[in-house]
Formats: sequence, structure tokens, C-alpha cells
Amino acid sequence: MDEQEILNRWRLVLGKYAAGRISFSGGSRSWEDMEETLDYLYDREYGEEQEVRKERGGGSGDSRLTVPRWLSKIKKLFPKRTVEVMERHALEKYKMTELLTDPEVLRKLEPNQELLKTILSLKHMMKGEVLVLAREIVRKVADELMKELEQELRQSFFGKLNRNSSSPVRSARNLDIKKTIRHNLKNYDTEREQILLKEIYFHSRMKKYNTWRIILCVDESGSMLDSVIHSAVMAGIFARLPMLDTRLVIFDTNVVDLSGYADDPVEMLMSVQLGGGTNIAGALSYCEGLVEFPYRTMVVLVSDLYEGGGYQNLYRVSQGLVESGAKLVVLTALDRDANPNYDRNAAAVLAGMGAFVGAMTPEELAEFIGNIV
Repeated sequence: MDEQEILNRWRLVLGKYAAGRISFSGGSRSWEDMEETLDYLYDREYGEEQEVRKERGGGSGDSRLTVPRWLSKIKKLFPKRTVEVMERHALEKYKMTELLTDPEVLRKLEPNQELLKTILSLKHMMKGEVLVLAREIVRKVADELMKELEQELRQSFFGKLNRNSSSPVRSARNLDIKKTIRHNLKNYDTEREQILLKEIYFHSRMKKYNTWRIILCVDESGSMLDSVIHSAVMAGIFARLPMLDTRLVIFDTNVVDLSGYADDPVEMLMSVQLGGGTNIAGALSYCEGLVEFPYRTMVVLVSDLYEGGGYQNLYRVSQGLVESGAKLVVLTALDRDANPNYDRNAAAVLAGMGAFVGAMTPEELAEFIGNIV
């Protein structure tokens, strides 16, 4: 990096109010464009002082940028990671909610988990075309998360021949002769009286299993948002596994049974109402009613354990689940970082009565459940 580029970068950091001392050079218009886009967003930092700074020579007239043009420009001028940071600042720090209420603007936003979290927080403001677009973004991000996780998670459960699915592992003992012949009949050579094998199919492998019921009980308080997202994705993956009968329950002070949507993370996420109180005992009591065969049931509570309904009720219901023979798993965080913030006293009490308590990544949860199954 040469000296002039270093000066140009410092000019960007200091902003247009430093124009009298440091000027852009090098003949590239992009530096001025970058300053314009940064100024459009970060001028908001000055609040009421912004107009005073303009009067001191900081600029001439209003910015020519609109939100849609600003979004288009930052994507051309900055790396993807920088764009995501600027979009997050616009939404979270400077409350530019027009990013989520204007269809033209929403189409330009980069679908990622941070945008997903913001949509879930602000979806109550959306309606009509904007809400339809928001659902599309939620689906796209959820699908990407499922693609990342599903292949690895399924390996925690599979081992014996599964004759309902094919495998990329080419082994003679896995050869699916019937499917191979059926799909290659179109390649029959009448002169040689032979089938030309252009595609060969193999069975995948799957362990023996008896169905387990897994009940995901998810706290929808705002502090648990990352865990809520990953819980929805995990429920979608679990619902596709034949050895698991997956039930999905979300709660604050009320309990909502979303088991009918367990295989659709979008419906689950769009049903979440972030914030409000927390009645963990009430949610676990409901889940207790879903237990039919305790010794083949796992209740996975995803919560920070800050109980609003009385801790003694929480301990009583949890003790009942453990004594019934069901496995109670308490996850204080379920996300890629697994950095929990939770009520440590409540966690210690639950662990003391026989519940498994901890924070996990999705991969760790899959391995944990796979070992039990």
C-alpha cells in the first residue's frame, strides 16, 4: 500500500470535514463515491449537531443519495463483509427501518443471518408485498443453514443399508441392482443384447432404530434469537429423519405447539413473537403431556433459564420429567458460537436432579442425540 492510498484511507476515516487538510488524490472517483456512501450513513452519528457541522463547511446541499441508491452503491464499492456491517449498522444503530418497509430496498439487501434476525425483530411492521419479500429472505437464509448442517448431521444417525435412499459411496456390498437395471433399460443394446450401464446406484447405510420422540421446547425471548433460529433449522432436519418423531413448541408466557410445522423452519420463525415474559414451567408442563413413552423420549429445552413463573414450579415439573424416565436436555445456547448467558443457579439445580445442562453447537446436539438413538 503506497503513501497516497494510506492518506486516502485516513481521509475516509476522518470524513468530509477534513477536506481542508487532507484531499483525495490519485484521480479515482471511487474514493469520493465511498465517502459519499459512508457519509450518508454515519452522518447520523452527529444527531442534532449534523446541521451545525454542515454550516461549518462540511458540505454543500443535501446528499443526492436515496436508500435504494445507497444500497446499490455500497455493494459496488465495498467487500461483501463490509456491506453486511454497514447494513447492520443502518438497521440496528441508526434505525433506518425503511430498509425493511420499502420493497425496492428490501430486494437489494444481502440475505444473511443478521438480516434474518432483524426481520424477525421487525416483522410486526411489515405487511403486503414487504411481508412476502421478507418471507422469501427468511426461507433463503433458513435453506442455506439447512444445507450447511444437514449433510453433517445425518451422518450422526446413519450406518446400516437404507434401501430408500442412494449413496455416493461406491461399494460392491452397497450395490442396488434393481434400481441400476431399471434406470439403464433405456440403454439396452439390441445388437449385443446387453444393457449399457451409464448410471450405477448404491444403497446408503443406516443404523437400526426404534422411533424416539424428540420434543424441542424453545424460549422465544429476544435474548435467545440466535438459538431460536438454529432450533427451527434443527427441527426441520430432525423432522426428516425416520428414527425421530419431532415435536416443536415455542413459548414466552404462552405456549404455542408448532409440531405441524416442524419440517418448515420458515413457518416456525415467522410465528415467533420476540420479547414478553417467560414461563418455562408452563411450557415444560405442556411438553410433559406430549410424552407417551418416557424411556424413548427426549425433551430438549432451549432457554436462558431466567424464569418468570416461579423457580419452584420449574424445578417441580423438571423433576417429574426426569423421574418419569424421559431424558431432559437443557440447552442454554444452541448456535454456532455456543456462548451462553443464563441463570447459573437454575442450571445447577436442574443438573443436580439429573438433567443434562450445557450449551451446544447444532453439530454437537446432533452427535449427542445420535449417540442416544
